[in-house]
Amino acid sequence: MSENKTPLVILTGPTAVGKTALSIALARKLGGEIISADSMQVYRHMDIGSAKITPEQMCGIPHHLIDILEPTEEFNVVLFQRLARDAVQEIRGRGHVPIVVGGTGFYIQALLYDIDFTQNDGDTALRRKLQKLAEEEGPGALYERLRRIDPESCEIIHANNVKRVIRAIEFYEETGMKISEHNRLQRQNESPYNFAYFVLNDDRQALYERIEARVDEMMAQGLAEEVRRLKEMGCTADMVSMQGLGYKELLACLDGKTTLEEAVYRIKLNTRHFAKRQLTWFRRERDVIMLDRGDYGCDDNRILGHMTEILDRKGIL
Repeated sequence: MSENKTPLVILTGPTAVGKTALSIALARKLGGEIISADSMQVYRHMDIGSAKITPEQMCGIPHHLIDILEPTEEFNVVLFQRLARDAVQEIRGRGHVPIVVGGTGFYIQALLYDIDFTQNDGDTALRRKLQKLAEEEGPGALYERLRRIDPESCEIIHANNVKRVIRAIEFYEETGMKISEHNRLQRQNESPYNFAYFVLNDDRQALYERIEARVDEMMAQGLAEEVRRLKEMGCTADMVSMQGLGYKELLACLDGKTTLEEAVYRIKLNTRHFAKRQLTWFRRERDVIMLDRGDYGCDDNRILGHMTEILDRKGIL
C-alpha cells in the first residue's frame, strides 16, 4: 500500500529549465530537504560550470550530495544510489520530505526503482584484457566493441567512461545478457516509495535561449579560470569529473586543441543536444508527470499549486 511507503518527490527536467528556484519553493511548501541528482555538483571546486546552487540560493533548505567529492574521484550511479538512499532515511528520520532534484535521469531511475546493477568488483582476466585494449588502442576501440554487442548502452555511457564501458562488456560476456536489457527488466520493479515524478519542461526555443544565456553568464563569471585551476590541480580529460559540459570543451582549449571562441560554441551546441537527450529520456520513463511551463504562463506559483494538488492526492503532503 502506498501509504506505508516512504514518500519521495522528484523534480527533474532538462538543463536550464528552472528547476532550482522551483525546488526551493517546493521544499519550503512541503517542509522538505533536497537531494541533488546531478552528476557534477557532487564535486568540490566545480561551481560555475555545474551551475551549482549557492548557499544564498538555498534559502536555508538543507541540500544533500553537493560538494562531497574531489574532482579526482569517480562518481557513478551505484555510489549515487547508496548515498541517496542514506539521505532519504536521514531526511525521513527528521520528519521531513525528501525531494530529489536534478537532471541525471539514470540516477533518478536507479533510486526510484531500486535497480540492482550486479556490481562485480573482481579483477578478472577479461577486465585486464579490456583495460589493456583501451590503453593500447584508445577508448574508442573499446566503445565500438560495446556498440556491436549493446548499442543501447552506448546511448547512456560516454565513450571516455572506460570503467562503465568495460563493465557493460564484462556483463555481456559473463551472463550472455546485454546490461541494457538487465537494467530494462530492473526498471519494471515496483518502487519502494510513494512518489511523484515531476518533469519540468518549456518551449524548445525558450529553453535554447536560456541555455545560450547561461553559458554566456558562466563565461562572464570565470568558467575558463575555473577550468584552468582544475587543470593546475591535476585534472585531466580522462577523469569522470572532466566529462561535464563546459569542462571538457574548455580543457581542450587550454590544451591548445581549439580556440576559446570554438570552445564556447561547442559548449552551447553540446548543451542543447544534452537537453534534447534528457527530454527523450524522461518522456520514455513511466509514471512521469509532465509540467510544461507554457501551460502555466511560466508562473512558478501556478506550477507549484498544481504540484501540491497532486501531492495531496497521493498522500505525500
